[in-house]
Amino acid sequence: MRPVTSTMNKHLIPLANKPMIFHAIEKAVEAGIEEIFINTNPGEKDLPNYIGDGGHWGIKIHFFEQTGGPQGIAHVVKEAEKFIGQEPFMFYLSDNVVLGSLRGMFDEFVAGGHDSMIALAEVPNAGAFGVPYFDASGKLIDVVEKPENPPNNFAVTGIYLYGPGVFYKAFDHITKSARGEYEISSIHSYLLKNNYKMGHKVITGWWKDTGQPDDLITANRLLMDETSSGKSKIGIGTTIGDNVKIIDPVIIGENCTLENCTVGPYVTIGSGGTVRGGVKIENSIILNNCYIEIPEKIVGSIVGEKVRIERKHPERHHRLILGDQTIIEM
Repeated sequence: MRPVTSTMNKHLIPLANKPMIFHAIEKAVEAGIEEIFINTNPGEKDLPNYIGDGGHWGIKIHFFEQTGGPQGIAHVVKEAEKFIGQEPFMFYLSDNVVLGSLRGMFDEFVAGGHDSMIALAEVPNAGAFGVPYFDASGKLIDVVEKPENPPNNFAVTGIYLYGPGVFYKAFDHITKSARGEYEISSIHSYLLKNNYKMGHKVITGWWKDTGQPDDLITANRLLMDETSSGKSKIGIGTTIGDNVKIIDPVIIGENCTLENCTVGPYVTIGSGGTVRGGVKIENSIILNNCYIEIPEKIVGSIVGEKVRIERKHPERHHRLILGDQTIIEM
């Protein structure tokens, strides 16, 4: 996700003009979660500052750092044991975007008396994820992390449920993988091989692990459909000038200026932006305080905060001043 994430925490990248992690929090709250613990990198300040204490959602939110450096996501959950104790909990990787409610998964977990439950999604590249293994009768018997030859097209998504104390009993019996991490798949494999009752639920709507720019753009488009019903939203203080064409759905932040441009469909523009000069933008994410003034077409793009894109040389040559890991396609 560089260079955007060089200056911004990935989980704060806006999707449908709302930080990515806000969508995860709202899914959790809608499913009945009352208290959230968020793992942060050492010294991280942006997440606590943006998210706050949870009062906005009527819940409690706390932040904690993983000690001893990165040791895998299962280790993150182990670090939270001092907060969670013997309570049942959901573990949610907040760069996972889900359409639809998680309530059905919670209800099935409780009604079935499960010790754990994992969410599955059908994907074209299952070998890039944890993969569930089933026996001939369709019973879940194992989970393997990134197998070379996956036996099916299902991936374990980043949404998991655990009963009281179950996760921590399993953690005490696993070791680090070849890549030096405590794998979440090792937890599930241990539970399955030791007669714990593990359920699984296939996400029938849509799921995306936003690991690549194209994933973010796709997630942005689908979340816009879900949250805006295909209609455009214009923020307070935004001025729509002459010769502006808006093609639904578009979400424009506060205090923006649009003149002589075409925007949409599936475009989000953060607050404080200026768009003019004959530019046409579609299927793109434009962050806060950008200035765009070119007679060109921008498609499938992510533009970071305070970026200026303007035509200075009418003879159409390009002068570029670029930071590390910048991507430009012309």
